[in-house]
Amino acid sequence: MPPSPSIRPQGAEPPIRDRGDACPGALRLHSAADGHLARVRLPAGNLTVRQATALADAADLLGDGHLSLTSRGNAELRGLTDDCGARLAGLLRDAGLLPSERHERIRNILASPLAGLDQHTPADVRLWARELDTLLCTSESATALSGRFLFVLDDGRGDVAALGGDVTLVAESGGGPASGGPAGPGGGALLRIGDDLAALRIAGADVPRAALTAAACFLTAAGASGSGAWRVRELPDGYGLAAPAVADGLRAAGIAAEYVADDPRAAVIESAYADSSAPGIVEGPDGRRALSVLAPLGRLSGAQWRLLTAIAADDGSGELRLTPWRGIVIPGLPATAAAPRLRELAAAGLITDPASPWHRISACTGRPGCAKSRTDVRTDAAAAVAQGTPVLDGQLPVHRDLPLHWSGCERRCGHPHGTWVDVLATAEGYRTSVVRDEAHPTAPAPVPAPHPTS
Repeated sequence: MPPSPSIRPQGAEPPIRDRGDACPGALRLHSAADGHLARVRLPAGNLTVRQATALADAADLLGDGHLSLTSRGNAELRGLTDDCGARLAGLLRDAGLLPSERHERIRNILASPLAGLDQHTPADVRLWARELDTLLCTSESATALSGRFLFVLDDGRGDVAALGGDVTLVAESGGGPASGGPAGPGGGALLRIGDDLAALRIAGADVPRAALTAAACFLTAAGASGSGAWRVRELPDGYGLAAPAVADGLRAAGIAAEYVADDPRAAVIESAYADSSAPGIVEGPDGRRALSVLAPLGRLSGAQWRLLTAIAADDGSGELRLTPWRGIVIPGLPATAAAPRLRELAAAGLITDPASPWHRISACTGRPGCAKSRTDVRTDAAAAVAQGTPVLDGQLPVHRDLPLHWSGCERRCGHPHGTWVDVLATAEGYRTSVVRDEAHPTAPAPVPAPHPTS
């Protein structure tokens, strides 16, 4: 998969982009060592049963029969043939997965996957996500956004707010002075731009339009800078975008915005919300259940995908949600069906228990799919898990609660956000380090993990 750009380290010069981004899409395929790759954007990770079936059909008919899940809750098809573009587009279009071909790569909307599903959910921000997607797909100016620009909608539990959004909105339970009282999910939201710790309080009814307006402010700043920046963090000094400038843009668009100097992450509610990154059964407010499972190393066979789809159709609400932790949530099951169905998914090879050794472990594509990789990292990662040594306590402090990512080269494609354990293949073997805030790894320590396979 193409690389996941990291947050720019403190003091580093921003890149100058003299071309458009090469991020793949459903129509712009990426050429890989194992064939072509298509990335299908799924705003908020939402899929109907019909759409999920169409993706399985595309994988079987045109690809390698598998589906990959991304850290933005999207789906990828690999092993596609050279001449499949028109057939793939037709399958996706018929399923409603291509509402606008000109906008298909910019529909990057990440939302809390359990919003509206658990007993104490603060807000169903996925309603905002649907409206924002509609606005995006009808905006002429939005086509100038890169395929990497990311909108994040957090329901207040703080599960996706720190996942590197360019425009991040965190739902609030109350309206606030600018909101005029409760309006829309959660009554309102705090809007943050890039890494700016200040925020703007927005009324619930204005959230989707405010998100799109903030993106327009970025495009204005990027154009003025002449840098060709793809993301907010890439704006050069003197053109950086912060809350006050976005507030001016919002007010010009007729959107009320109240400046909040504190870090909006401090407003994230701390309570017993379900952990949306953990597999298992989620109890809903209406007595129904949701199943949350993870795909080992983010990869699903066609049979596993079709089983998930069948459960959603037969026992669920007819929808699936993909998560940024390379998982799948199936909402709407009756309580009596949840446990048997979870056992069925476990028997099919999916991760259904937080205690699984596969939980929190991810990997890049590696060989043979990626020619840049030094090794078949997935085979090596599986061997390490089987040996019970994905992290060796003698080489680093115990980090069993941190995400761990295996990479075949320094690009570290698909790596987690925040603080994580980096297992990097080198010519001398694997090196392990802890990456903090995506910018400051510890000094690499050699680890006697399996030597990269040839």
